[in-house]
Amino acid sequence: MRVTIADVARQAGVSKTTVSRVLNTGAEVDSATAARVREVIDVLGYVPSSGAVGLARGSSRTIGMLTPSLTWPWMGEVLQGVVDTVEAAGYGLLLFTCNRGADSVRHFAGQVSARAFDGLLVVEPENTLDTIAAMHRRGLPVVLIDDRGRHPAFPSVATTNRAGGEAAARHLLASGRTRPLVVTGRRDFGCVRERLEGFRDVLATDLVVEGEFTEDTGRSAVRRALAEGRDFDGVFAHNDLIAAGVLRALREAGRSVPDDVAVVGFDDIPMARHTEPPLTTIRQPMRRMGETAARMLLAGLGGEPIPREPVVLPTELVVRRSAPGRQSP
Repeated sequence: MRVTIADVARQAGVSKTTVSRVLNTGAEVDSATAARVREVIDVLGYVPSSGAVGLARGSSRTIGMLTPSLTWPWMGEVLQGVVDTVEAAGYGLLLFTCNRGADSVRHFAGQVSARAFDGLLVVEPENTLDTIAAMHRRGLPVVLIDDRGRHPAFPSVATTNRAGGEAAARHLLASGRTRPLVVTGRRDFGCVRERLEGFRDVLATDLVVEGEFTEDTGRSAVRRALAEGRDFDGVFAHNDLIAAGVLRALREAGRSVPDDVAVVGFDDIPMARHTEPPLTTIRQPMRRMGETAARMLLAGLGGEPIPREPVVLPTELVVRRSAPGRQSP
């Protein structure tokens, strides 16, 4: 059976609160008692739970994180940035996904009610923003990662989506491409609107296909444009998965990339370096987004003010062979 804090307290002849204070290196416990408690912990092999460690502190020393799914292509980088930052601060991480829809949300809400964690990081699952905002208004510290242009009424970390779209257009234009096809995600996402608006500020186009952030969207968009006889010499795909589908469809159609059509993606997920040809893309600093959001939340839990306006991190053009530019080898 698992050794509990009550077992340690009974063996050491102290209260559970005293054991908790020792676990928290509290100054209120005299050195002899603290030494006795630590000896019992070692003998019994007690592993403290986050709840026991937080008993004297009045906190769980745990951060919650809510995501749509761990299968999103850039989620690993965001999560690694969060984990590195949270663990370095001596906190644990409690991860929730919304793979089961409403059931997942109900389970998560129960954990909020049970105060299983001190604050929450969110990569917004679909149709949960109002719920998260209400939890924040009731006092739960929240930081949103990748606000997708929604700009919620609580702290968030975003990237320069509009500037990224502008950079993609400038690069295609500088490469001599003047007839672009743009393949977007769903336009109810603010980031999609911002990327498209930024692109059109530099390079006008009416050849825009809306879809999902998937390879299938990229393949079907190119196939449809070619079937309709549409003339395009460049593609701006709103994420790298769409771009991968674009590359495949162009290859199947006998179009050379970049000689016939140059392709630019968005995100710079690890796959972008391994497509054929390797993908020119707009890099989002995913790991830094996770790190920044975690630092903001931890600072707030420590009593420091958190910025109310979104913290916006810069995107960056990464040039590879799918759209090398005039001066590239």
